[in-house]
Amino acid sequence: MTRRGVVLGGGGVAGIAWETGILLGLSEAGVSLLAAEKIVGTSAGATVAAQVTGPLSLPELYRRQIDPALQVPELPAALDPEAVMALWGQAYEAAEGPEDLRRRLGAMALAAPTVPEAERRAVIEARLPGHEWPERDLAIVAVDALSGGVRVFDRRSGVNLVDAVAASCAVPGTWPPHTIGDRRYVDGGVRSGENADLAAGCDRVVVFQVMELPGSTDLDEQVALLRERGSGVLVVRPDEASKEAMGPNLLDPAVRAASAEAGFEQGRREAAALAEFWG
Repeated sequence: MTRRGVVLGGGGVAGIAWETGILLGLSEAGVSLLAAEKIVGTSAGATVAAQVTGPLSLPELYRRQIDPALQVPELPAALDPEAVMALWGQAYEAAEGPEDLRRRLGAMALAAPTVPEAERRAVIEARLPGHEWPERDLAIVAVDALSGGVRVFDRRSGVNLVDAVAASCAVPGTWPPHTIGDRRYVDGGVRSGENADLAAGCDRVVVFQVMELPGSTDLDEQVALLRERGSGVLVVRPDEASKEAMGPNLLDPAVRAASAEAGFEQGRREAAALAEFWG
């Protein structure tokens, strides 16, 4: 039996909208990626992964992106994206390796002024139409803010789905680290924007990469590793129309409708190529 995986990467509220749109566009053109045996979600992708495996259909989830009356209210970020990226850049320059980088970003997150954790969790809770883990192989990635250790949550982890997604979406410097038990967690994107290597064991893997960070080779290395282990891998990125719709600030809730619509059209345009790969 062929085992297929879908990897949903991070990219703010714009990324949530774009990934929702492109999944629907593909589905309506006959490519049902949600039939995948494994789904990996990181940050914005964790939100989408929890949504698409929940009780609402893709068309309903899409309407929640394009209809202002159905959109979830989002909190304004305490720091603007440029300031956050500057802080991340300082951490990258000073880090002596991946684990040290994760610890530095975790320390930055713990020290940053942000909205209260409970308010941020309420936003995540409102985003998710279902709060129970699906009977699916769903993996959601976060990073321990203190140790830099990577945590992969699933339905067997004993952690509430809302908390798992909130942890995965806790962008250092923008949102508060999320508390689970006696640990605090930050965005799974601190390890990798996609964490595509967690789809190891799948014969075919489709990876959605919303953001391409200058100088980052994480995804290239993970794709190479998957291919070495026998997986076919296809990476899908926003096309020019989708990039224009999302704009420079992926955290801006105002771009949700345009991002979802652009993703939908991109999905319809690229369906034939994905169908050939997906089988």
